[in-house]
Amino acid sequence: MAVVPYKDQDDNKKSQVATMFNNIAGKYDFLNHFLSAGIDIIWRKKAVSLLAPQKPKLILDIATGTGDFAIELLKLNPDKIVGADISEGMLAVGREKLTKKGLNHKIELQYGDSENLPFADNTFDAVTAAFGVRNFENLSKGLSEMNRVLKPGGTIVVLEFSKPRSFPMKQLFQFYFKNILPLVGKIVSKDNAAYTYLPESVQAFPDGQDFLNIYQQVGFKNTKWHSLTFGISSIYIGTK
Repeated sequence: MAVVPYKDQDDNKKSQVATMFNNIAGKYDFLNHFLSAGIDIIWRKKAVSLLAPQKPKLILDIATGTGDFAIELLKLNPDKIVGADISEGMLAVGREKLTKKGLNHKIELQYGDSENLPFADNTFDAVTAAFGVRNFENLSKGLSEMNRVLKPGGTIVVLEFSKPRSFPMKQLFQFYFKNILPLVGKIVSKDNAAYTYLPESVQAFPDGQDFLNIYQQVGFKNTKWHSLTFGISSIYIGTK
C-alpha cells in the first residue's frame, strides 16, 4: 500500500503528490530551511561536492521543485541544467526565483514526470534528485528512467532522507518528525496532510543498502552511500 498525502482521496500517489506540492509551494522554501535548521543547505552542498570531480556539462535535476538544488549545482560550472517536476506550483516559484537571480540562461525548469521523462536516451552527463525520489509512485521505474536518460559513464546523485538507527538520534528524530514537524508544517503551510505525509514517506522509504540494491537492479554501477548528520539523510551515487 503506497503512502499518500491525502488518505481520504482515491487519486493515485503521483496526482496527490503534485496536488500537495501545489498547495504548499509558496511556503516550501521557508519550511524546508526552518524545519531542518538550515542543515538541508549543507546537505545539498555536500551532494554537489561529490559530483564535482565528474565535471558534468549537461545536468538533469529530477523533482527540482523550486530549483534550490539546481541553483547549487551551478557551482560545477555546467553549460546547462534542466530541472523537471510534476508540480506546476513549485515550478512557478522556481522560475520567479531564477528570474530574480538572473539565472534563466543557465537553468531551465519544465514539467516532467519522473516515470516518463521527455528526454532522449543517453542525453545527460549527470542526473540528480534532492528529497524527491521518496515521492515517486514507482521507485524502480523512476530510477530506470534516470538511468535511461543518463549518458554511459554518467553519474547519478540522489540526496534523500533516511532513518537514524542509533540511540539517541533515532528517538529524537522520530519524536521531531512525528510531533513537531507536522504541527509547524500544518500551521505555516495550511495543508493538514503535507507534513504528516513527510514522516510517513520517510518511514516507508527503502534507505541505506536497500536503496543501493534498487540502484543496482535498474543498472547503476559503482554504487556508494554516504550517511549524513547521524543518518538523518543520505547521498547515493552510481554510474551508468
